[in-house]
Amino acid sequence: VQLVESGGGLVQAGGSLRLSCATSGFTFDDYTIVWFRQAPGKVREGVSCINLSERSTFYADSVKSRFTISSDNAAKTVYLQIISLKPEDTGVYYCAADLRYRDETNWLDNYRYWGQGTQVTVSS
Repeated sequence: VQLVESGGGLVQAGGSLRLSCATSGFTFDDYTIVWFRQAPGKVREGVSCINLSERSTFYADSVKSRFTISSDNAAKTVYLQIISLKPEDTGVYYCAADLRYRDETNWLDNYRYWGQGTQVTVSS
């Protein structure tokens, strides 16, 4: 199983980014993918999740109006679209995968496979 994030970079506040999580080595539709982020000196935070079987999605309250998770099953890639970026969105963004179906009670729990992360830096 391999997860490779891309799309991060340096962007001004108010801008937008689309992060990608390219996957390989597993049956895409069977899995759940989550995006976490970790800011310097802070605890890792789950931001969004998608069950790839039927594309149900979950979001942290702090990002719900600005982040959109989606998937391209043909490309085996999950995206995280972020608009109206804020300096507090700065951090390393990771995608992770797990076979277990998730709901609103457990979408942050225990993911088996992780990517290496992509840095997002938002300047004010």
